[in-house]
Amino acid sequence: MTAQPEVSQDGALAPSPSGSKSLMDRFIDTIELIAAAFVGIVALNTFIAIVMRKFFAVTIPDYYDFGRLLLGILIFWGIAATSYRGSHITVDLVWANATPRYQRLIDIFATLVLLFVVTVQTITLFDKVHTTYQDNVLTYDLRLPNWPFFAVAWIGDVSAVLLIAIRTYRLIFHPEDVHDAKVKTAE
Repeated sequence: MTAQPEVSQDGALAPSPSGSKSLMDRFIDTIELIAAAFVGIVALNTFIAIVMRKFFAVTIPDYYDFGRLLLGILIFWGIAATSYRGSHITVDLVWANATPRYQRLIDIFATLVLLFVVTVQTITLFDKVHTTYQDNVLTYDLRLPNWPFFAVAWIGDVSAVLLIAIRTYRLIFHPEDVHDAKVKTAE
């Protein structure tokens, strides 16, 4: 027997009060943890490079290349992290003035459009990984191949597609499992 979701006065569904996380929720949390780790790596790379240059007059080889490649990875994993939660900044006057039923329909439509766009982006990024590998693009100082960085970014984009697909499935079949930030509708 499954627990019934709680409905607030404004018609929003609250998550069911179960103590354990599902496999999907653990997968989502893992994606968010990986994105957070890349934020730390990019910040650490920048901090170390600045300290080394300022106090020791030494530059890290390929600091700039690593910085831009890691930033690319961070962007795609960040897309994955924000794609599911629905807590990123949005401005939607139509949605805010709609009833909860129409808000859900708008959410489903918007999520399907997002799924299509990010899927096309993922296919395009895979092509970029492939051509970077074939062209043997290397970093400037250490002559390291760039394609592994592009591949890690692509995996982040694939994760975004998976998370958006999970969100779409949950919006359609299990709306009580979607953990959106509570937004007060316009009055």
